[in-house]
Amino acid sequence: MGSKKKMTFALAFCNRGFMPGELIYGAREDMIKAVTDAGYDYIAMDAELTRFGGIETRDEGLLYAKWLKEHDGEYDGVIFSMPIFADENGAITALQDAGVPILMQAYPDEIGKMDFAHRRDAFCGKFSVTDVFTQYGVPFTVLKPHVVHPLSPAFAQNLKDFAAICRVVNGMKRFNIGCIGARTTAFKTVRFDELALQKYGINTESFDLSEVFFKLRKLADDDAAVKARMEELEQYTDFSIVPAPQKLTLAKMSVIIDQYIDEYHLDALALRCWNEMETELRICPCVLLSYLNDRGIAASCEIDMCSALSMRAMQLASEEPTAVLDWNNNYGDDENKVILFHCGPVAQSLMTEKGHVTCHKMFNKTDPGSGWGTNEGRIKAFPTTISNCQTKDGKIIMYASEAQFTDDPIEDEYFGCAGVCELPDMQEKMIKLARGGFKHHTAVGVGHMKDILKEAFTTYLGYEWVDID
Repeated sequence: MGSKKKMTFALAFCNRGFMPGELIYGAREDMIKAVTDAGYDYIAMDAELTRFGGIETRDEGLLYAKWLKEHDGEYDGVIFSMPIFADENGAITALQDAGVPILMQAYPDEIGKMDFAHRRDAFCGKFSVTDVFTQYGVPFTVLKPHVVHPLSPAFAQNLKDFAAICRVVNGMKRFNIGCIGARTTAFKTVRFDELALQKYGINTESFDLSEVFFKLRKLADDDAAVKARMEELEQYTDFSIVPAPQKLTLAKMSVIIDQYIDEYHLDALALRCWNEMETELRICPCVLLSYLNDRGIAASCEIDMCSALSMRAMQLASEEPTAVLDWNNNYGDDENKVILFHCGPVAQSLMTEKGHVTCHKMFNKTDPGSGWGTNEGRIKAFPTTISNCQTKDGKIIMYASEAQFTDDPIEDEYFGCAGVCELPDMQEKMIKLARGGFKHHTAVGVGHMKDILKEAFTTYLGYEWVDID
C-alpha cells in the first residue's frame, strides 16, 4: 500500500455559563495529548477568542463555524469535547455545516469530585447535544462508553475507530471507479446500476476491451514503462515458469491499466477477466489485480463493481489490502467453515508466502496455454471482515460480518488462491445472503470493522444496511 496520510481532527470544546468553565482548559490539554499520542494531527481555534476557549453562545458558535470554513479541507473529522454540560445552541451553530464526521466525547465525573466546583454533568449534557443535532438532521458519531476520559485506553480505541470512520466517509463520499470491459454475458450475478452509484457520489468510467487491446498492441516491447513493470512483477511474485511472450504481455497489460488509472483518476476498478484476454492474448490478468490491490487500488475481477466498492470501503477503514473471493466450498463437515477462493487476484501481502504464477487450469483444460497469469497460493490466517453490496431500486444495500481466516490446510491439488474462513453461525448467514439476493462473491478485509462500516454507511453516507449476524 502507498504511504498513509496523517489524519487531522478539528477540536471543539463546549461551555455553559453556570458550570465550572475552568475545567475546559484541562480538557484542551487532555485532548491535544490524546490526539497527538495516537499519531494524528489537530487544529483548534484560539482559546482566547471565547470564554474559557469553549463554545456556548450562538455568537461563539458562529465564530467557530467561520473558523472551520476558513480551514475547509484541512481536517478529516471534528471532535466535540464536553468537559462539562454543553450548551446545545452554541454547539449546533458551530457544527451544523462541518461536512465531516463529528465525534461526541463527554467527560466522566469522578467519585470524590462531585462538589459544585468539580461536578461536570457531561453524562447528561451529551444527550442535550445529540438530541438537538438529531432534530437538525446533522449526523454525528457516539461510541461506547457514554462518558470517557481522553487519556484513557477506551478513548484511544474510540479515536482509532473514529479515524477509520472518517477515512471511509470521506473516501467514499465521492470517487471514481473504472469498469474495464463489459459484463460477461453469463454473469448476471454481477449486474449493477450505474445511476444508483452516481446518486451516492460514485462516478463510473467505462472502457471497452477492444480499446484496451488496441493500446496494448501499439505498445512497444522495449518501452521503458513495460520493462520497469516486468521487473516489478518478477520481484512481486514467482514468475519463473511463465513463458517470455506471456510475461511481456502481462507487463504491457499492467501498464495499460495504469494509464487508465492515471488519466481518469480511478480509485477502484473492476476488470473483464475472461475469456477474451485468454483467447486473444493468452494471458489471465489475476496477478495484475493482485498487484493493484497491494498498491492500494481496490481491483475486482469479473466486472464485479459492487465488490470493488466494498473492497475500497474496507481498504479505507483498515489501511490494508482487500480481496474479492468466491463463497466456494464447504470445509468438510464443519458447518461454520468455508473455503473462500479466487483464481489468483488476492494481494500478495494477504498470502502465506509468495504465490506462483501459473496457467489457469480451467482455460488450460480446453485451450492449453491460454491462461497465463493466475497467482496461486494460500491465504494466511487473520481476523477478517466480510462485506459486499448490491444495487436495487436506486439504492446501495450493504452487509458486513466478522470472521476469521484460519490456518486449516487445503490440499496442494486445490487450484487457485484460497483460505479457510470460520464464521459464527455460518449456515444462518448463508440463508440470509441467499434470500437477500447477494452474489456468490464477498469482499474480505484485514481486521474486524463491521461497526465502523455500519456507522460510516448508515449515519453519514445513506446506504441501506442488512444485518446478517
